[in-house]
Amino acid sequence: MKTKPGFSDWVLIAGLLFLYMPMLILVIYSFNESRLVTVWAGFSSKWYLELFRDEQIMGAVWTSLKIGFWSASMAVVLATMAAFVMTRLRRFRGKTAFSSMITAPLVMPDVITGLSLLLLFVAMANSIGWPADRGMLTIWIAHVTFCTAYATVVISSRLREVDRSVEEAAMDLGAPPFKTFMLITLPAILPAIAAGWLLSFTLSLDDLVISSFVSGPGATTLPMVVFSSVRLGITPKINALATLIIFAVSLAAFVSWWLLRRQEARRVALLRQEVADTESTDFSERRIKAVLRINRKPVQQGLTTKTE
Repeated sequence: MKTKPGFSDWVLIAGLLFLYMPMLILVIYSFNESRLVTVWAGFSSKWYLELFRDEQIMGAVWTSLKIGFWSASMAVVLATMAAFVMTRLRRFRGKTAFSSMITAPLVMPDVITGLSLLLLFVAMANSIGWPADRGMLTIWIAHVTFCTAYATVVISSRLREVDRSVEEAAMDLGAPPFKTFMLITLPAILPAIAAGWLLSFTLSLDDLVISSFVSGPGATTLPMVVFSSVRLGITPKINALATLIIFAVSLAAFVSWWLLRRQEARRVALLRQEVADTESTDFSERRIKAVLRINRKPVQQGLTTKTE
């Protein structure tokens, strides 16, 4: 028997339309034949070809991808160390100030962050001669500063949920701290690291204000090119570019979700099997063996492939 949609269903539908209807309209008008964005003149894919022939936009895309990749990679490394200090080390003098300073860029306006970084680079160039020119390096440093704050929040929240008794059991069995971190802690927080990397990459790819302050000649990012193009009038090429970005981000999010879901299902299955098979073994030791089994499996698969 079918039930009529209730009030909550209509609110959900209205919310989804509010969020995704603008993107749908943008995707539809990316196939518009007319040069005028708001006038539909028939279906055409010529603006995608025009987009790939535009060397300025393609160069900006490549620059943004490189900056986003290296910014996200460095941000998750620094965020993991900061999260470990915030959640694992004993209380020390200045710990509260350290936590506040790490997450301060979350609430800091981009204009203030960009202006302060610009003044810092100018002061360093006048005093020690570095950086001589502003470009990709200064943009990368600026993006790492605020991406680290977002990644730290994601990774530290996951790190607080990790069962510390498993780490303590591993060290009781003779594992040094670094090996315990690599075999126990790191696999447990790997989904949070992946989420922090994707979040940092997206923020770096999307940033306009801070990049405008610290960029220089020859280092124009994609948002800067899009913003300068929009001021002269929106062209269907921008719609085509936005459509490709939406498709790439959606595909990356789906693949990440599928991989993490598969890994989590396999981990839960191994834990259940371990609990059922070894009732007399200590619980912490069983969990360690299950985690070690997950880590050894890719290595064994790699050795098998090399042998073949």
